[in-house]
Amino acid sequence: MIPYSDGIPARRFPIVNTTLIALNFAVFLFYELPNGEAAVDRASFYPCNVDNACHMGVPWGVGWITAMFLHAGWDHILGNMLFLVIFGKNVEDAFGRIGYLLLYFAGGFVATMTQTAMTLFFGSASDAQIPTLGASGAIAAVLGAYLVLYPSSRISTLVGWFPIAIPAWVFLGGWFLYQFFESNYSLVQPKTGGSGVAFFAHVGGFVFGFLVTRVLVGTDRIAPRQI
Repeated sequence: MIPYSDGIPARRFPIVNTTLIALNFAVFLFYELPNGEAAVDRASFYPCNVDNACHMGVPWGVGWITAMFLHAGWDHILGNMLFLVIFGKNVEDAFGRIGYLLLYFAGGFVATMTQTAMTLFFGSASDAQIPTLGASGAIAAVLGAYLVLYPSSRISTLVGWFPIAIPAWVFLGGWFLYQFFESNYSLVQPKTGGSGVAFFAHVGGFVFGFLVTRVLVGTDRIAPRQI
């Protein structure tokens, strides 16, 4: 299923969301494509750096940030940015610009650490040397926040060539369950990038975004928009 709209226009121009999308494309076009695998090798996140089992790429304290702006190919970046275009603007509306930026990066960190923990605890030494990259962990946090804020919005989606509208709670709930169940199959080899998908990063990011938003809504720090 390919989503293409949530039917909720932003109340103001989503400058943070738009900037994040532009930065992701800029890194891909002007850093990754000209440098090929060397760019990924240098700026990705390696789980083995966390427990000092290796020293690859940039230090892990920097790598979790740089890796969020790397992608394994056109399908990877286009898919991630499509989700960010659709779901990010209204989460930025609710959180405000600074709050949304904090959610995005904190979600990316939690996602990376969730995947890293599962890799180090259940994977092999070679698994821990596979580069982790992509914005999907941070975007998963945005999706978790969106589910709390706009569960009844209608997500326009293509199923094959046929457009249908699905309630957000069904679309995002189904997305999360898919990530959760698929993650059970990657306990032994939790790979990412071109070798597989970091499902635990998606799960960790989504749960983080969902819980943080529930707390903020429950304490009246933010309010979902009436639709």
